Amino acid sequence: MASIKDVAKVAKVSTATVSHVINGTRYVANETKDKVFLAMKELDYKPNLVAKSLRSRKSMIIGLIVPMQYTDTSNFFFMSIANGIETIVKQQGYNLILGNSHENIQTEIEQIKLFNSQLIDGLIIAPTADNMEPYLEHFNGEYPVVFIDRKPVGYNGDLVIADSYNSTLEAITLLMKKGHKKIGFITGKLGISTSDERLTAYKKAYEQNDLPIDTLCIKEGESCFDSGYKFAEELVENQKITAIFVANNVMTMGALRYLNENHLKVPDDVAIIGFDDYDWMKITSPPISVIKQPSFEMGEEAVRILLERIENGKEYEGEQVLLPSEFISRKSV
Repeated sequence: MASIKDVAKVAKVSTATVSHVINGTRYVANETKDKVFLAMKELDYKPNLVAKSLRSRKSMIIGLIVPMQYTDTSNFFFMSIANGIETIVKQQGYNLILGNSHENIQTEIEQIKLFNSQLIDGLIIAPTADNMEPYLEHFNGEYPVVFIDRKPVGYNGDLVIADSYNSTLEAITLLMKKGHKKIGFITGKLGISTSDERLTAYKKAYEQNDLPIDTLCIKEGESCFDSGYKFAEELVENQKITAIFVANNVMTMGALRYLNENHLKVPDDVAIIGFDDYDWMKITSPPISVIKQPSFEMGEEAVRILLERIENGKEYEGEQVLLPSEFISRKSV
């Protein structure tokens, strides 16, 4: 099915111009109108007349797409973002509809198509893809979009992310100051900007301390409990590491399970630092050091930008907000 963006491409005009021609919201030269109508006929594009009538009054609906999986406690992270968004949208009279991509690009595209048909006024999305190509033909230009948590390659639009680089660098540097030279790094799949950023910080700490990086100490795999357990086992038994940095929450749980089952004392035998600050990390023995992300604040910032775009109706090159994360040192290091 052709989109307004397809029409704009064939007619060699902007999507805004196509919209003005269809809705009669602004003067457009007859020559340009003819190009648009010819493109619509060529592509068999039929405007949604219901959408047209409702669009002028706005739907008062915000869409949110996040990549949650049943095996991953990052669900809490994204739900905290959603809470931050909902707090603001409710105050402004909007409603929030949540879609879950399950970390699957095809599911995510289907969610975007569904939102396109539901007349949302704006979309906030934590993307699954590592580049913009899958999204270009599906964002129809009829509503603003704000990306959160992850930045795909080639994206220059509105964005709100957390700075996990500096907090990770601080955490790894502290481990080194405490005498740890063989530090294991456990992460979910790389290629996502957040995971890549944390690994870059890990490598930078080694560089700044003039220590060689042992690539066998870097473990990448599915973001799940079992992977955290398996990688911790490999690092301790094969690489003889004395500390572990785990770049997400659910893998932290798996790594801790391995340490506990094998009666390894934290931090005497193995120090550990995890990601995101959930209540269970405060009541373990000892409490776990973590990188705390500003998830609620990310939601608030994202919806602030989105509502500005909706209310002002102005095109913008892209506001990119970087919120600081916090390294919280507890007794696990």
